[in-house]
Amino acid sequence: MEMKRILLKLSGEALAGDKKTGFDEATVVDVAKQIKKVVDAGIQVSIVIGGGNFWRGRTSDNMDRVKADQIGMLATVMNCIYAADALKNQGLKTHVMTPFACGSMTELFSKDKADEYLSNGEIVFFAGGLGQPYFSTDTATVIMAIEISADVILAAKAIDGVYDSDPKVNPNAKKFDEMNIKDIVDNKLGVIDLAAAVLAMENKMPMMLFGLNSENSIVKAVTGGFTGTLVKCD
Repeated sequence: MEMKRILLKLSGEALAGDKKTGFDEATVVDVAKQIKKVVDAGIQVSIVIGGGNFWRGRTSDNMDRVKADQIGMLATVMNCIYAADALKNQGLKTHVMTPFACGSMTELFSKDKADEYLSNGEIVFFAGGLGQPYFSTDTATVIMAIEISADVILAAKAIDGVYDSDPKVNPNAKKFDEMNIKDIVDNKLGVIDLAAAVLAMENKMPMMLFGLNSENSIVKAVTGGFTGTLVKCD
């Protein structure tokens, strides 16, 4: 698969490492070093980060869903600002873009500006989801990947691929080396948000799902040695 421009989706929980919440600095620094290697290989990188290490709006039953989702959007902004700083420490130029104004902390999303930054070898973070409630960061990831014409979505999660059942519950769960996005949609597999899966299928956006905590997992997804699940859109 040719990769000139990728969208990397990072799980918020994966960035928290064993701490489960907040940031694990060693994990974030390792991710930053891997992204530096990918950029040095001439690949354009954009990034979406989930907010689950701080907040999950859908699990908060005691408050208004819209307000809960707004908190989740801000959690993703915090994650992107932190990760952007880690990348700056690796000598990379970064931009955090949001669909809503955040003062001077971020800049409003513009497809043309994002395209310009990426073409210059700079990192673009898409924070704040879509700026609307009821949409997950999975959905935002697919929409942004389509909008910037990414070649593939790299989804780095706390789990190392797609299984036929939950490997935490079933020790005999089978991992798929590759599958078609239609199977995820038809069987309503909980690997990614269903709306996101339908969007990916309709727009033929392939995905590579893998475990962030595997050694050099981001670099391997790009340069070879990938051990996750390739989701095709044939």
